[in-house]
Amino acid sequence: MKQKKFGRNGPDVSVIGQGTWYLDRGDRKAAIAALRRGIETGMTHIDTAEMYGDAELVISDAIAGLPREKLFLVSKVLPSNASRRGTIAACERSLKRLNTDHLDCYLLHWRGSYPFEETVAAFEDLVAAGKIRSWGVSNFDADDLDELLDVAGEGRIACNQVLYHLQERAIEHAVIPWCERNGVAVVAYSPFGHNEFPTARGKGGELLRAIADAHEATARQVALAFLTRAASVLAIPKASSAEHVADNAAAGNLQLSTADIAALDKAFPRGPKPRGLPML
Repeated sequence: MKQKKFGRNGPDVSVIGQGTWYLDRGDRKAAIAALRRGIETGMTHIDTAEMYGDAELVISDAIAGLPREKLFLVSKVLPSNASRRGTIAACERSLKRLNTDHLDCYLLHWRGSYPFEETVAAFEDLVAAGKIRSWGVSNFDADDLDELLDVAGEGRIACNQVLYHLQERAIEHAVIPWCERNGVAVVAYSPFGHNEFPTARGKGGELLRAIADAHEATARQVALAFLTRAASVLAIPKASSAEHVADNAAAGNLQLSTADIAALDKAFPRGPKPRGLPML
């Protein structure tokens, strides 16, 4: 599994990680087996959130007995909890549910009403206490990041987790360039879209299949390899079965050619810059 640096000052992290949104709504044993299979294949970056129901508890069961230092755990605080005291309390709850003494990164799930000064102060308190190793944000556009940078200072924002898939490439206009200039990792959530992955019979789907066949890969592996082609971008697909996890993990070593990337870029154009940042 290839790895990339997680922010300017962060550790190397698996380029393909594991998302857990809705993971608690299916077969619990299958979900635990999928997470463990992912870890075995090198997908040690596991993302969750307090908003994700019992996903943190599922993860806790999946990582029980595993060396903590080999995992990269990320969770998120809801904007409604993102006051200075509320952020710290939310983090403590997540740590308890995950049965761990620290998070590798802790994110503000999206921008809310609390001033950045409060949330950043809480994040820095948590870093000082050893409860989190780094912090970042999710669903932030470039102008939001500008404001946050003014509050936090250089080198403090570890990542920005954003919606990114073949048919939703809005972040390529301003967000990815901003993050690359400022040493911030970009983490792509829902990298297959929300029930929007190209069908095999469509024009884009046929291209995906052709490129996949040439690399002895799958269409989804090709999609992940395309999305993570930039040095700053990682992806966290969700998979609820061990088979799907293994398929995702194989994308971590897939290298597309310049011609492959150009063809996919043409088939799935990024389109004009939208007024607002798309999010789920």
